[in-house]
Amino acid sequence: MKVEVWSDVMCPFCYLGKRRFAKALGDFADRADVEVIWKSFQLNPSLETDPGISVTQYLAREKGLDVRVAEQMNDRVARMARQDGPIYNFDEVVVANTFDAHRLIHFARSQGLQDQAIEKLFSAYFTEGRNVDDRATLIELGREIGLDGDAVAAMLDSETYAAEVNADIEEARDLGINGVPFFVFDRAYVVSGAQDAEVFADALDRSLTHWRVHPGPDVPSRVTISEDDVSR
Repeated sequence: MKVEVWSDVMCPFCYLGKRRFAKALGDFADRADVEVIWKSFQLNPSLETDPGISVTQYLAREKGLDVRVAEQMNDRVARMARQDGPIYNFDEVVVANTFDAHRLIHFARSQGLQDQAIEKLFSAYFTEGRNVDDRATLIELGREIGLDGDAVAAMLDSETYAAEVNADIEEARDLGINGVPFFVFDRAYVVSGAQDAEVFADALDRSLTHWRVHPGPDVPSRVTISEDDVSR
């Protein structure tokens, strides 16, 4: 059974959602039957990498907010995430375009290291203050998860995986996805946002049951699962 996840490296809720989903999957008895595929999404495709601006200033500018309000928003996200593991050092974040980071994720998937790449890039961006649009940084991040550095460099110096990134983004548009993280379970159930682990666990249980009954490509309309569904 496939779980497809659209996310962006610069999305704080995507990092939190990844950790919560990982907890649910780790506790799922039938996790061996689950294939997780991370899909590319860019919150701001036209963003120009700018180490000279803080992520709080960027958020305030993009959302039309006072800087103090943007700072409070980031603080709330950091507090919310503490029990789930992600560490957000918003003062250290380098505002960067994530297109090449997504290409690295696709390359890592081809080498069986997709999850490691996602985790490493989230940590690099939100915790370590590294520039995920910098060629040397991406090569080093690739090495840190076990990729060949020369192969990463060759990939970055070409257009390899650019079409795949764009195809993911176009598919998101076709599916009506306009925010991330967005989890699609067996093309039958949806979880939108960084929901609690219990919500993801419920989605895994429902979708695996669906997959076993309807293993073919024809599926009914997607059903969105939320906390309210789980609490019933």
